[in-house]
Amino acid sequence: MSDAMVGEGAIQSRRTVYVGGIADGATEATIRAAFVPFGPIKSIDIPRDYAKGTHRGFCFIEFDEPEDASEAIYNADGAEILGRALSVNLAQAHKHKLGSIKAVWTSDDWFREQSGETKEKEVGEEEERMKEDATILKDK
Repeated sequence: MSDAMVGEGAIQSRRTVYVGGIADGATEATIRAAFVPFGPIKSIDIPRDYAKGTHRGFCFIEFDEPEDASEAIYNADGAEILGRALSVNLAQAHKHKLGSIKAVWTSDDWFREQSGETKEKEVGEEEERMKEDATILKDK
């Protein structure tokens, strides 16, 4: 699961660890070889920096059992791989900031407001009301 997101259920079940400080030359095989002694690995997710063509210096490793993740944290935190010290912690779910979990542009109202569609619609409705009012006054 190298480019897919780690499932939130795995994070909540304490089977997934965050590994930071990965050297530029490290590959998925290098990481797998370093962490397989702690237990069977279900998946490794290495986020990529597509602009640079490299990984971003961290990864998420999901183990089959929570105990294996605990062993990896206990034994590998501070260990060196390819000359870089690793930071190994229990992975945490991504937390959204500013109190919102949705972007403002996910709402159709925002698009209408930005495109001026709502203003045009309001002006059109106001013109219709004025025509109706003029017709009513004319008839009286």
